[in-house]
Amino acid sequence: MKKRRMDRRTVLRGAGVALALPFLDCMEGAEAKEFPRRFCSFYFPYGVSLPPEDSDDAQWRWFPDGGERDYRFNKSLEVLEPLRDEITILQGLSHPQCRKMGAHDTGDTFLTGSKLEGKFLRNTVSVDQVAAAAIGHKTRYPSLILSSDGGVGEPTRASTLSFSENGHPIPSINSPRTVFNRLFGTSEDDLAEERRRLSSSASMLDRILAHSKDVRRDLGAQDKEKLDEYLESVRQVEQRVERSQAWIDTPRPELTDADRERLHLGSDDEAPKELMRTMYELIYLSFRTDSTRVATYQIGSMGDFSSKAGKFPQLLGFAGTLHSLAHDWTKPGGVENLGKWDRHMASEFGAFLERLRTTPEGDGTLLDHTLAFYGSSNSQTHNNSNYPLILAGGGAMGLNQGRYLKFGEETPLSNLFTTVLDRLGVATEGFSDSTGEMSELYG
Repeated sequence: MKKRRMDRRTVLRGAGVALALPFLDCMEGAEAKEFPRRFCSFYFPYGVSLPPEDSDDAQWRWFPDGGERDYRFNKSLEVLEPLRDEITILQGLSHPQCRKMGAHDTGDTFLTGSKLEGKFLRNTVSVDQVAAAAIGHKTRYPSLILSSDGGVGEPTRASTLSFSENGHPIPSINSPRTVFNRLFGTSEDDLAEERRRLSSSASMLDRILAHSKDVRRDLGAQDKEKLDEYLESVRQVEQRVERSQAWIDTPRPELTDADRERLHLGSDDEAPKELMRTMYELIYLSFRTDSTRVATYQIGSMGDFSSKAGKFPQLLGFAGTLHSLAHDWTKPGGVENLGKWDRHMASEFGAFLERLRTTPEGDGTLLDHTLAFYGSSNSQTHNNSNYPLILAGGGAMGLNQGRYLKFGEETPLSNLFTTVLDRLGVATEGFSDSTGEMSELYG
């Protein structure tokens, strides 16, 4: 049925009174509702299975075969066939400044595009935090930063994808229950405790910042730099406290029983499948309830043996750890072993996309208003070029999906990030070493 259109001058008349109607959606000239635009990024370490195209193991090659529209998935990504029209596979992209870095040092730079430099391996701002700075004020949380390990890790082995405007790592959360309580905890006792905690934190931060001015005057140049780095972290905490105080009396969204049943809040080392699925689900719920519009999840870090995600494949019955699967892919049976893990990971990402695609929003879906970025900063375990990448969603944001796009090394990955920022409505002249927008995505 066609929607009835109504003139904007329409009035209600009765009892000698004429009242102008409010500006309704059905009136001529009414603007379409603008739905939130979102961005999320997912990272896995060590690259993927990439045997030669003419080898006996080519069926486990991560990248598809064929052309832009008529491409064919190999076994690693065939689980994404039902989502074909919602995704674009990207080949050939990488960060030029990171190609000669250590083979396992590039996880820190996945969303920054910067070469780690200086005594303290200083990074630069990550694309998610540029977006959060521009649109984060519209939601309770500017961004949601998750990982399987938590915290910040160490330089070149960070356990977070997100870096501040000064290149400092932002701690990630690895406890599903902590994330759930922040997003949806609503009891009066919780609110009273949060008010008390925020008030105490604000007072403490005021004292620290006031005292630091006196301390700084007596320090040498190098110590002043170290103190300034510390104080930057303090100021970030202060900003989070102020935001939390502003939102504390705004009711948190309610979840359905079905939503709660999908969450496994007791996930730990022994339940990697539940942990990953719950992290995906929490991002989905945070988007659906508009609790945030920016999220990152580092599924595993490059911390060879320190990352608890390293054991995930073994715990799920695969033939090795993340590290050994990636390093042993050239041994007999290694291509298939790594390819099967690639397929498992693609399946989990696909399930998340399907959740977004089956959630209506306006005339489209949640996925239509979301850009989901997935990939690694290695192609093979010791190669920092030709990242395996997928960009999904954005149907209502001007992207033309359903393609397999191949780029040369002259195209930096930061061109994609510049395009993402543009689609999110973030005004920017570029990002990192970008040379322009990636017009190919508009197709």
